[in-house]
Amino acid sequence: MTVMNEDILRVKGLVKHFFTRLGTVRAVDNVSFAIRRGETFGLVGESGSGKTTVAHTLVGIYKPTGGEAYFRDQSLGEDFSHRSKALKKNIRIVFQDPGSSLNPRWSIKQILELPLRIHRTSYGKNHVEAVSELLRMVELPPEEYLYKYPQAIGGGEKQMVAIARALATEPDFVALDEPTSALDVSIQAKIIKLLTRLQKKLDLTYLFITHDLSLMRNMANRVAIMYLGKIAEVAPTREFFQKPLHPYTNMLLSSIPVTSDEEEKLKPKQIRSTGEIPSPVNIPPGCSFHLRCPRCMDICSRLDPVMTEKEAGHWVRCHLYPAAGQ
Repeated sequence: MTVMNEDILRVKGLVKHFFTRLGTVRAVDNVSFAIRRGETFGLVGESGSGKTTVAHTLVGIYKPTGGEAYFRDQSLGEDFSHRSKALKKNIRIVFQDPGSSLNPRWSIKQILELPLRIHRTSYGKNHVEAVSELLRMVELPPEEYLYKYPQAIGGGEKQMVAIARALATEPDFVALDEPTSALDVSIQAKIIKLLTRLQKKLDLTYLFITHDLSLMRNMANRVAIMYLGKIAEVAPTREFFQKPLHPYTNMLLSSIPVTSDEEEKLKPKQIRSTGEIPSPVNIPPGCSFHLRCPRCMDICSRLDPVMTEKEAGHWVRCHLYPAAGQ
């Protein structure tokens, strides 16, 4: 088993803005974190929080507006999309919607052959044998699926093909962008079990993105929560759920549906927010959560808080927990 004491990916001050006729969308605004080799790092947030933009920027789909990122101490450069073939091979992504991420005009064999041809990795076999091995790895019999097209298989099977495509280059790091949200509940469990098994077998590191906190509890080693382009809190998973600090974290945890009185007792006290989520084009000054926060203070509307480590590995960005010297 991998000892998770080495940072495989370090992100410092990542910024991604989109410039539109309506104004500047500050999708990701000065985000920093590190992911350890072999772990699953969870990134949680409501729709529009910026979590998917973080993943798409790191894998090179978007060019960052600012910030730095390092993979095994190798800089991803100012333009992540122009990274080396070796970095593209080692950093892969599984998208949220398997239906739109697979070419409907290509057979599954063609879809899985493409990364093998680009990166010349075929496990020492010809491409048909390599594709067959990839399909078996994700529990799809190659004799049934090699020559099928995406529209002929179900959503769960499409996502298994997408996972196989991500693994075709033998990567070390995979970003999982809500990989189960478009699937039925029964299929979700199968995909999560598959991802867990593959992580152990192939020594993979995951960035796991979701809005489902219940799923994150069982999947992640550490959890970061995002709100309007910024990280509000980062903690080991057990501590994140047992001792949440940020009012936004408490608000989300208190809204998780439960099935027993015992689970209800473990939830934070119900917190009701006021107002609506501000537009990322017009983020309020100070703490971006202050307009909805039940514990808002005067300073919250004037000064944006900084990340503070309250306990070992537990960071929070909130004026309720000022940094030393403030």
